[in-house]
Amino acid sequence: MVGIPDGIHTFQDFVRGGLIEYLDVNEQNNALIALYEGEATSETTHIEIEPFTILGVCAGLIPYPHHNQSPRNTYQCAMGKQAMGSIAYNQFSRMDSVLYLLLYPQRPLLTTRTIELVGYDKLGAGQNATVAVMSYSGYDIEDAIVMNKSSLDRGFGRCIVMKSYTAIYQKNYENGTSDRVLRPQRTGPGSERMQILDDYGLAAPGEIIKPNDIYINKESPIHTTGQRVPADGQQDIAYKPAKQTFKGPEGESCVVDRVAFCSDKSENLCIKFIIRHTRRPEVGDKFSSRHGQKGVCGTIIQQEDFPFSETGICPDLIMNPHGFPSRMTIGKMIELLGGKAGVSCGRFYYGSAFGEASGHADRVEAISETLVKRGFSYNGKDFLYSGITGCPLQAYIFMGPIYYQKLKHMVLDKIQARGSGPRVMLTRQPTEGRARNGGLRVGEMERDCLISYGASLLIFERLMISSDPLEVQVCRKCGLLGYFSHKLKRGICSSCSNGDNISMIKLPYACKLLFQELQSMNIVPRINLAEP
Repeated sequence: MVGIPDGIHTFQDFVRGGLIEYLDVNEQNNALIALYEGEATSETTHIEIEPFTILGVCAGLIPYPHHNQSPRNTYQCAMGKQAMGSIAYNQFSRMDSVLYLLLYPQRPLLTTRTIELVGYDKLGAGQNATVAVMSYSGYDIEDAIVMNKSSLDRGFGRCIVMKSYTAIYQKNYENGTSDRVLRPQRTGPGSERMQILDDYGLAAPGEIIKPNDIYINKESPIHTTGQRVPADGQQDIAYKPAKQTFKGPEGESCVVDRVAFCSDKSENLCIKFIIRHTRRPEVGDKFSSRHGQKGVCGTIIQQEDFPFSETGICPDLIMNPHGFPSRMTIGKMIELLGGKAGVSCGRFYYGSAFGEASGHADRVEAISETLVKRGFSYNGKDFLYSGITGCPLQAYIFMGPIYYQKLKHMVLDKIQARGSGPRVMLTRQPTEGRARNGGLRVGEMERDCLISYGASLLIFERLMISSDPLEVQVCRKCGLLGYFSHKLKRGICSSCSNGDNISMIKLPYACKLLFQELQSMNIVPRINLAEP
C-alpha cells in the first residue's frame, strides 16, 4: 500500500498478487463480504474496496442515494441521460444530428466520489438552483415548479438546440449528368425566401433562418438515366428545381451556425448545415432534481412577487412540499442542507453512497452544525417575507441550493394544433402524427365517454363532420350503395339497374369503404332506410 502514491505498485499488481479479487455472482453466494474494514470479523472472506463502487455511473451521480426510495434512484438513472449539459470539449466542432447544450452548466455543490472519478464536475449537466419548499400561487400542484423570471433572464435553464440538415450534391448520375447549385435570385417572386443564401447558393453562417427559407438553391437534371450525355452537351440538359427548405418551429427564428463539406460512400459531395436555436425555459418545459423528482414549469413569476429572506436572497424555484411524503426522497433534503453549508463555508460537501462510515459522505449532524456556525438554523429553514404583501410568512421555509437538470423534453417540440390539413388518401381521414400536421384522434375510450355523457351532437361532429363526411346514393329497395350518374343527373342503383328508389344520405367515408371491402369478400351489408 505504501508504494501506491509513488507509482511503484499499480492496481494490476494487487490483482496479480491475489490481494484484489473479482467475484462473480456464484462466488458471492459462498463469500462473506464486509462493507467497511471495521465490520470485518474472523469469518469475513472479503472486504469491499469502496461501497459506492457497487453502483454504476448513472447511480453514482446521485447524492445520498441510500436515503431515497429505490424506484426514485431508478428514475434518476433514466432521466440523467436526458439532461442537457456539456457533452465534450469539442462539442462546437461536431456535426451531430441533434445536440442539446446547456449554456451555463455548473458543477454540483453537493458532489460524490463517482462524480470526480468520471469527470462529471468538468462537464456538468445542470445548475445549482436556490429552491424554496413551499406552496405558492397554486401553479405548483402535481410536481409543477414555479420559476423566477429574473433567474431566467440571467440565464438559468437556457439552452441551445443544434440540428443538422444534409444536402447531397450528386456528381455523376447514370447518364453522366450532375446536380448544380445556382446563384440565388435577389429580386422577383420567391426571392424573399433566398435572402440568407450567399453567392454560391448556400446558406451563409451567421444568417437568421426562418421556417420555409431555402438553405440550398439546388437543381437536379430531369433525366438521370438513358444514353450518356457527352461533356460538350451538358449545357443542353433540362433541370428541375430541387431546393431544400428549412422546416423549423413556427414563429421561431434560428441561426445558421456553420456549414461543412464532406463526401458520402458514393463520393458525392455532402453539405451539412448546423442550425442553432437558443431557447429559454417556458411554461411546460421539464426539469428534475437528481432524486427522480421530475416536474414541469407551472408558471413564471416576477422576482418582485417572490418571497425573500432577511438577507435578500430570493429563490430561483419554488417546489410544492407535497412532493416529499409519498416519494420519500430524503436524499434531496440532505442535498439542500449540504449545498447550503457548502455555499456558506466555501467547500464542496460529499454525499457518496453508503459513505458516512468511510468518510466519503458528510453526516447530516456535521452539516447542520456548520449551518449553525454560519448563522443559519440547524434544520435549514429560513425566515421569509412575502414579496406581494411584504409581511413575514407564517411558517419557516426550507430553502437552499439543489442541483437541477433541464431535460430535453420541451414544450416547443411537442406542441400540436390543427384546424384543417392533409388527409389520408385511402380513408379520407386526417393524417396521424405531429410531423405530418395530423389531427388528434378521438379513440374508442373517448367515444365511450361521450356516449355515457349523452353528447350525441358532439359525437356526430367529431366522428363524421370533422373527419370524413361523404354523400352516397343508397337504394331503398335493395339497401345497396349506388352511384351518381352525371349524364342522367340522378343516382343509379347498380343492382336494380334503375334510379327510381335512390336516396342520398351522409355517412363516414370509412363506413362506405368497409361496406365495399366486405362486398369484395362476398359479404353484402344492406342499409335499411326509414322516413325521418
